Amino acid sequence: MTRYRTCNTLSVAQRAYIAGLIDGEGTITLSRKHKNDMRQLAVSVSSTEKVMLDYILDASGVGKITCKKTYREHHLASYTYAAYNRQALDLMDQVAPFLLSYKAKRANLVLKRAHAKYGPDCADCSNR
Repeated sequence: MTRYRTCNTLSVAQRAYIAGLIDGEGTITLSRKHKNDMRQLAVSVSSTEKVMLDYILDASGVGKITCKKTYREHHLASYTYAAYNRQALDLMDQVAPFLLSYKAKRANLVLKRAHAKYGPDCADCSNR
């Protein structure tokens, strides 16, 4: 059986900080990588400050950071942190209580459906 990497247990301060970054600069969405694929949960944060994204990656232990292409000389380099599927679900399970914008509603909807599908004690959705 495949063992998936899960999100580290975050402190309350880490949860609140990451939730603030998601509220301000992030996205919670269901997306498809290819036309015929099933939709997958995606949590992402974009910024020109890579240090913030490194913090999310280091604290959570899941996801990846990619560099966006700059098309004009005067544009700053831009980076995106992203976590998908089980890793994103595990991250959302921890930070959702700290979200304050409309993204809190999205996160709660995703978690409600995941808990209904997998059960409240599933490995992907451990309430911490």
